[in-house]
Amino acid sequence: MTPAERNKSSSNSAPKGDPTVAVLLTWILPGAGHLYLGRTVVGLLAFAVLNGMYWLGLKLSAGMTFEWLDPELRSTFAVALSPEAGNLGGLVYQMKTYAFGLGYPRPFPELVRVGSALCAVSGMLNFALMTHAHRVSRVGSRTPAWPAARAVLLTSIVPGLGHFVQGRRARGLCIAFLLLGFFALGTVLADFSNLSRERHFYYWSGQALLGIAPLISEGIWGAKAVTGHLPYVEAGLGFGCVAGLLNILAMIDAYAFEADGQDAQPARHSGASSAGPWGAKDEKSSSGAPTAQGAASEPGAAATRSTAP
Repeated sequence: MTPAERNKSSSNSAPKGDPTVAVLLTWILPGAGHLYLGRTVVGLLAFAVLNGMYWLGLKLSAGMTFEWLDPELRSTFAVALSPEAGNLGGLVYQMKTYAFGLGYPRPFPELVRVGSALCAVSGMLNFALMTHAHRVSRVGSRTPAWPAARAVLLTSIVPGLGHFVQGRRARGLCIAFLLLGFFALGTVLADFSNLSRERHFYYWSGQALLGIAPLISEGIWGAKAVTGHLPYVEAGLGFGCVAGLLNILAMIDAYAFEADGQDAQPARHSGASSAGPWGAKDEKSSSGAPTAQGAASEPGAAATRSTAP
């Protein structure tokens, strides 16, 4: 390979773009960050899937998700704590088009829970897409960016799953046991009322960060009627919400483990390439004179020193 070809290959694999800009663009509009980084196929695919999911959710729910909020909680930034905030463009469109209702009562659609969940999942999946854009902007194409994004995605689906796939099985099982155990305990204490977004909008938003477990549970028990006083409902809501928030830390840990491991590889390889068979450099000094170790290894060096006056 000629020097020109090597320079061209190096420039193509070098990082492109600013990581912060890539993440912000992805947050505002899924896929925009990848288009900014030159990843056209990934960007267009992400745009179609995540925004299509949000659009379908709006159609199924008739945009009525935020009408579950009590009137005293409705404000400009009231929806900032919802999972939909992960897809900022979709959230802004929803607020501009539907906001907190049309000003008069209307029945909720039959599939309002499904539609609401789709919009929330679109926002949560965009977090994994943001991590991918961040890694691409940092490492370019010389290092695969998908392992770190995969770790975040798997952890967001099932707590500890990303760690398990990374080979940290004990940690992954511990995270899964603790966080899903917290959620199960909270569900029992709240008598399944924590599974209803209509009843507990913000607590639901917190526990939704646990991924698939609360979504499946809501599909099965979310419409369970409350028939009496629930003495431990506040504790149950707290356990479920805290479990979801703790999963954010698990996602960060999974991402950092993957990213730090990749970032350390070039340094290790660089050190190995410049070291001799015993781990030390067998090179001449910058002045052209052999080093002490190199001089000792040259033929006749010992004999020359022994006969010198």
